[in-house]
Amino acid sequence: MKKNLIIVTIIVTIVLVFDQVLKIYIKSNFSPGETHPLIGDWFVLEYIENQGMAFGTNDTGRSFNMMEDGSDTLSREEVAQLASRQEKFIASLKNALMRIENKTYGICRVTGKLIKKERLKLVPHATLSIEAKNAQS
Repeated sequence: MKKNLIIVTIIVTIVLVFDQVLKIYIKSNFSPGETHPLIGDWFVLEYIENQGMAFGTNDTGRSFNMMEDGSDTLSREEVAQLASRQEKFIASLKNALMRIENKTYGICRVTGKLIKKERLKLVPHATLSIEAKNAQS
């Protein structure tokens, strides 16, 4: 049961990270309204900015627009750095899934001891126990 929860947590995290990376990619490489079909007309990427209500919140207020303006100032370097970090995170999660399949998930690669559940809940892709991580520093 707990193994299923960990797998679901990892999958949800991968989907959320992929969603954010895709949004960053579209915002930095597309013009508003621009579309790119990936799989015919079935799967199309399109740059759309929501100017109205979303999930019952008014995102057109002055404070929200100021936050939007601030986010537009991200340089391509910052976007590339963020995308790189997210790709590294996704790779770590994929490796965690492989460790689950190999039945080595949750085992510290330095000490060989079990990693505490609390740590795995916070960092599901952890390969080091707290003790081993602290010893590295």
